[in-house]
Amino acid sequence: MAKDKIMYVCEHCGQESVQWIGKCPACGSWNSFKEIRVAPISRSQNSQPVTGTRKTEQKAKLLKDVPTARLTRINTEDTEFNRVLGGGIVPGSLNLLGGEPGIGKSTLLLQLIMRLKDLKVLYVSGEESESQVKLRAERMCEGNQQMSLDHCYILCENSLESVFEQARSLMPQLMIVDSVQAISSEQGEAFPGSPSQVRACTVQLLRFAKDTGIPVFLVGHITKDGTLAGPKILEHIVDTVLQFEGDRKHFYRVLRGLKNRFGSTDELGIYEMSGAGLIPVANPSDMLLNKENEGMSGISVASAIEGARPLLIETQALVSTAAYGTPQRSATGFDLRRLNMLLAVLEKRANFRLAQKDVFLNIAGGLKVSDTAIDLSVIMSVLSSHADFPVPPSTCMAGEVGLSGEIRPVTHIAQRIAEAGRQGFSRFVLPRMNMRGLDAQRFNLQLIPVSNVKEALKSLFGNPS
Repeated sequence: MAKDKIMYVCEHCGQESVQWIGKCPACGSWNSFKEIRVAPISRSQNSQPVTGTRKTEQKAKLLKDVPTARLTRINTEDTEFNRVLGGGIVPGSLNLLGGEPGIGKSTLLLQLIMRLKDLKVLYVSGEESESQVKLRAERMCEGNQQMSLDHCYILCENSLESVFEQARSLMPQLMIVDSVQAISSEQGEAFPGSPSQVRACTVQLLRFAKDTGIPVFLVGHITKDGTLAGPKILEHIVDTVLQFEGDRKHFYRVLRGLKNRFGSTDELGIYEMSGAGLIPVANPSDMLLNKENEGMSGISVASAIEGARPLLIETQALVSTAAYGTPQRSATGFDLRRLNMLLAVLEKRANFRLAQKDVFLNIAGGLKVSDTAIDLSVIMSVLSSHADFPVPPSTCMAGEVGLSGEIRPVTHIAQRIAEAGRQGFSRFVLPRMNMRGLDAQRFNLQLIPVSNVKEALKSLFGNPS
């Protein structure tokens, strides 16, 4: 008989080595290599898949001869979740949901399955007991007639082979595994949550989903730097990677699609955390704007695009004299490096002396925005706080700022302007290049085109000192 083979695997990234190494060459972490024992795979073990279905011999065929499959998605009864997935759950898909501890991953999936009254659902919990899951489910169902527990099955199990055995006998139409780091397989080595175990379990779950057509959702932990725990191959194996994020001090949570083989990755869903669970926010612009801030300096409103949805967000800035000689730069919800670049543009192109000033920037509502169209709003907030002069009320803006101080055009300008008009704004500052081909008569608000930072400053503040 063949002897077992000794391997060393990095518990952080999954890098393999035939000998122990102090520092991982892939991720740079120290003392992360753990010894594992790899048993040889016999023909009898490799002849039958874990899912219990029979292997069929595959033959190559022309792509034009492959029959076109009609994609019928499962409606989740949640508009925000449907938007991020691209229209609903795809049968046979393997989906991964990650997020910080306590952010609401289990709550989101639990209330999702309780809305699907026409589907038989299996909820596999490897971290909580049956009573804990039921208490949370009853709290969310209280007073909500759209949710029900009659079709939901609960299984508290850490062995993947036992999970497959129960799933084959029950044959659910949707399965949730909470979490992938808490289950283990006999085919994987080391302890549960190790890179080898996570990889082995994910591969078997993918095969189970494809063979049976049952969509599977995995809950994944994240590391302290915000990335999904386990080997990077975990994200390559699954069909969809969803990130549930937000500040626990705020009421709002954001669901982003980082990877989606069946739709766009630019969409996001916004939820409001309440005592009864997560409530989808149908009109996030109305929830993110604070009408009581009118007349205060350092605040402006930007029209951003996340996916195909326009959002009006508040950018808040505070500029003050550096108390300890070294100026501070801080940004919440915005790229700090881009903020430093915009401050350098104001120094060089607009002659504003901010080198000895503390600058703090915040995107209201706990959102993280990557749309460069909010550059104009950022610099206007900074200049408003610096001059202690408020941005004119009912003014919204969008524009990307270049290194020479020019205001560059942005995409989807018509949707941005229309959203500002729906929210009651009367003025909209936009790049002059975006006026080409734009029908200004269709909008019931004043359009103010600008070419550079100085023009934008003059149109909003006149000539503030």
